[in-house]
Amino acid sequence: MSLISKKTLVSALVGVGSVVMVSQLEAQPDPRYKIHDFSRPQPEQIDPGFVGDNQRTGKAPSDAVVLFEGANLDNWVAMDGSPTKWVVKDGIMECVPGSGYVRTLQCFGDCQLHVEWAEPEDITGSSQGRGNSGVFLGGARYEIQVLDSYNNVTYADGHAGSIYAQYPPEVLPIRKPGEWNIYDIIYVAPRFEKDGSLKSPARVTLFFNGVLVQWDKELTGPTGWLSRAPYSPHDYKQPIALQDHGNPVKFRNIWVRELGSKEKVFQYSRKYLDGLTGIYKGGMSWEIYRDGDTLYLSWPNNRNNPWKMTAESTTHFVTERTDFAFDFDDFDDEGIAQTVYWTMEGNKTKMTRQKQEKK
Repeated sequence: MSLISKKTLVSALVGVGSVVMVSQLEAQPDPRYKIHDFSRPQPEQIDPGFVGDNQRTGKAPSDAVVLFEGANLDNWVAMDGSPTKWVVKDGIMECVPGSGYVRTLQCFGDCQLHVEWAEPEDITGSSQGRGNSGVFLGGARYEIQVLDSYNNVTYADGHAGSIYAQYPPEVLPIRKPGEWNIYDIIYVAPRFEKDGSLKSPARVTLFFNGVLVQWDKELTGPTGWLSRAPYSPHDYKQPIALQDHGNPVKFRNIWVRELGSKEKVFQYSRKYLDGLTGIYKGGMSWEIYRDGDTLYLSWPNNRNNPWKMTAESTTHFVTERTDFAFDFDDFDDEGIAQTVYWTMEGNKTKMTRQKQEKK
């Protein structure tokens, strides 16, 4: 591959677990089989040699962005940017059926993604109706299937560990319902030319409970039920998403290591950004307003030349040109920040939102 060598991929995952040699390096999904073809051979179910108990597998690497470590869902929102209805129970992130997908606020391109997931111990259903969820990269575009595939027959390209509707896993190193499974994913984001045409496709390598089940697979485009749609151009960095498919699937210990640009990109809803806008006073007076999907800082002396504000976390923004930092706090029930802490040269000043006079 051109963007990240296979040697680099292997080096990045040294120590993850055992490697099963893939029988063939498929450049495209096998043309002998239709999408979700039940005549396609089932991947062999194997014992991964991994004990799927209730103990965490360890801390994230020191250079990782920790997306969930058991305390809260501050890094996650519903797909439209509103607060998610998923819940945290005993340090575990659980899907609430019918609540919709969740996504990260921060966006990522080329990366190593670690996700741990478990099915309910008392699970029911069959085929795709048995503990269905998914890990999506590139926004809600490219899915690594999550499913209770333990002694469960379904179409091969829909099993756990599949690149959904494109590539079945080489084998099924699945644990029993109630036990924890681990995905370690290497994702290479697609690139697009200025005219929107595809420059290079997305690629995925997947270790499933330490076993290599997808090796440098080239995606044909977005994954989807009964379809293989062509690529549509999108930004290099996109959110990571988890699927609500109507099953209470559990997740824990989610972290990501960026392999390309370390520039931080966040995708907020305009409603959230509007909750940060307003006039704040505390020694000085700042006006923060939104234009499109971007916040700007203005005050009387720079009305004609406002400064763009860039997010570095969910509540921490910095400005261009001058080393100012703003930390929003004291959100009310409607998601409106009542306080912002302005930092300059290490000095922090508390500033309070001013009430707007009714016209």
